[in-house]
Amino acid sequence: MSTVDFRDNLLGISWVDSGWVPILNPGNVLDYFSERSNPFYDRTCNNEVVKMQRLTLEHLNQMVGVEYILLHAQEPILYIIRKQQRQSPTQVVPMADYYIIAGVVYQAPDLGTVISSRALSAVHGIQSAFDEAMSYCRYHPSKGYWWHFKDQEEREKAKPKSKKKEEPSSLFQRHRVDTLLLDLRSKFPPTFYQPKPGEKPIPVEVKKEPEPPAETVKQEEREPATKSSAPVPPSKPPPEKRARLQ
Repeated sequence: MSTVDFRDNLLGISWVDSGWVPILNPGNVLDYFSERSNPFYDRTCNNEVVKMQRLTLEHLNQMVGVEYILLHAQEPILYIIRKQQRQSPTQVVPMADYYIIAGVVYQAPDLGTVISSRALSAVHGIQSAFDEAMSYCRYHPSKGYWWHFKDQEEREKAKPKSKKKEEPSSLFQRHRVDTLLLDLRSKFPPTFYQPKPGEKPIPVEVKKEPEPPAETVKQEEREPATKSSAPVPPSKPPPEKRARLQ
């Protein structure tokens, strides 16, 4: 029984006949490869002519045209078959190589196909990377360009929010605040006092300091005036200039 994966490109085709797999060996691998259901086999080749005439494979060296030979054998898993164009008994041109692994036949790609496939894969990967990068790019006239990734919001939500530690106040700040509070309390004393929470506030009696008598204030005002009215000693006049005698 054979299974074939039909595609336009022979590099994507694989073929196997499960009935031959247990008995494969270097002596019958070319007969296995020349099965009619094998899509890699060319029925116009010299091997088909030798097979119909019941000749040995040694007669292929005396013919001109397409032929298949066993290039390498590594029993029981690997066999390599070459397709070549024979131009003379001593001159051949390789056309394609086929490898058989566990009974499954594949066509080996040539160097040009390998390079083309690798280059196409690289270009496709680069193009995909550019397309994905462009999908994360954002622009706004006021902000300009920036990157907006899909998982950025999820990461920000998943991050634990760290609480900012409050720095303790310095000695200068505490002392300065206490001074301001005492100053405000002296200027604006409380008018009510609440002993316990929920109780009715009690008015606070503010004791007024007695004002000093008017005579004492007047006397204090007079003292600096008398001190300022003390006699000032007269200043000496400048010495007179005497005429020099010649």
